[in-house]
Amino acid sequence: MKEYPFFAMMARMKYIERWSLMRNSAAENISEHSLEVAMLAHGLGIISRERCGKDVDLDKLALIGLYHDANEIITGDMPTPVKYHDRGIRDAYKRVEEMANRKLLEQLPDYMKTYYQDVLFMREGDEEVWRLVKAADKLSALIKCIEEEKAGNKEFATAYETIREALHAMKMEEVEIFMQDFLPSYRRTLDELQRL
Repeated sequence: MKEYPFFAMMARMKYIERWSLMRNSAAENISEHSLEVAMLAHGLGIISRERCGKDVDLDKLALIGLYHDANEIITGDMPTPVKYHDRGIRDAYKRVEEMANRKLLEQLPDYMKTYYQDVLFMREGDEEVWRLVKAADKLSALIKCIEEEKAGNKEFATAYETIREALHAMKMEEVEIFMQDFLPSYRRTLDELQRL
């Protein structure tokens, strides 16, 4: 009987730490990050539907959010300043990510591969879904910066500004609405949140 390691590999997401070049007050792994991205992507999708009049697949948003960094089980988490240093590095890393996703897909039985193909690889017509997931990924990073600032860690101040500018540069109404309506609450304490 053939053995398939896909889900055992997914379980290893909790061992891949993010923000390796930064001093963190609280460690974050890609498992935690992926859950947050899935929730944020789903929320952005609802905003997209209800406030922007777009038709997006909410289930697909959440699912892609859950798996968007799965390839890092194989590649590790490449720090953003390195990954995006220049076009050559960025293009090479995209090829490495694609290779890692293909390796993960091969760890499934044939009858499951088609279900994960669209989760691990962008399909024509799903550009808006992947764009919303990318925005959710950036929002998650911005939220991490806010959490670190609240903990008294100034290490993330520049990252906060850079990520905030990148989010505005995406020119997505959904992102602007989220940042206006939801982001301020991340600066509040638990007691303050419960009183809102």
